[in-house]
Amino acid sequence: MYRLRRLRKRLPDRSYRSRLTVSVKKIGRGITLAFFLTFFSPPFSAALDGAEQAVHTGGFPVIHRLDARDAGFRQFIADVQSNRRRLFNNQRSPQEAAEHLTIYQYTVRSGEDLFFLAARSNIPFSALASLNRLSSPAMLKEGTSILLPSAPGIFVPAVINSELEMLISGARYTQQNAVQITIRAAGEPQIFYFFPGADFTHTERAFFLHSNFFRFPLRTYRLTSGFGMRRSPICGSHLHHNGIDLAAPMGTNVYAVADGIVYRVGYHRVYGVYVIINHANRWTSKYAHLQRAETSQNSRVSAGTLIGRVGTTGLSTGPHLHFELWQGGGAVDPLRWLR
Repeated sequence: MYRLRRLRKRLPDRSYRSRLTVSVKKIGRGITLAFFLTFFSPPFSAALDGAEQAVHTGGFPVIHRLDARDAGFRQFIADVQSNRRRLFNNQRSPQEAAEHLTIYQYTVRSGEDLFFLAARSNIPFSALASLNRLSSPAMLKEGTSILLPSAPGIFVPAVINSELEMLISGARYTQQNAVQITIRAAGEPQIFYFFPGADFTHTERAFFLHSNFFRFPLRTYRLTSGFGMRRSPICGSHLHHNGIDLAAPMGTNVYAVADGIVYRVGYHRVYGVYVIINHANRWTSKYAHLQRAETSQNSRVSAGTLIGRVGTTGLSTGPHLHFELWQGGGAVDPLRWLR
């Protein structure tokens, strides 16, 4: 049984009118709310004569400058202050708190980072990061269009795309105080579970702030050769080894060590079948001697995505993964950065 209500709110510059359709339904012991946030330029008209209404596309109210001279920013700050009072003074339910949630849009300017935006917005960086699906502070660049929520909280996406999202989703899997919201951005609806007033846990905060650590590319392995000078098992000469060798059975799954974009997949007479992935902050990971690749060039991958199988192609003495980690154009010891 659905109960619908429509709320309208006029922004100060009168360039947008918003419609918030709230559908409420009981699921077991919990209550899930589906919010459809859409914005229209006037004139506005819509029929609400049934429980199921079409979700119309539109733009979010825009903030041009994080400055009191900007009408959109003044309204945003007023909304934030009101929502903070509702959350922390009146102890409202998650459903009541989420009813007043408004999403604004802002384009990052030169010299601004995530922590500057959080301070100016009076919204924790965890809310900005989770809503905009940032895996690390470095992902926010000048010119990026981001969403600013008018209430603090954690946004857990229904479809997990990164290791951080997997972490925050797992920590809140059994909680009942989530509100389901559907935000239509760039023409595509995205479903989130909003936890009003929540923040990153200590583990999530450490993971987000220290994201320059990478997961191991294999689940089971035996380290057979480290980084640095060694006697080559192929020619017998002392040469610098730019990576590490991890012995594993033929066909063992090889995983991406972090979120990134596949830069190249190919074959080299020395490295055999290989995959190269570019990551944030000028990091690059390389996987060599693969039996075969399980990804393709320009594919977007997440930490833990299957990208190949252990093999012995190229100049190799047996099944193993040759793994390299590069930062800013120079090879570094992977064991210092893998966790």
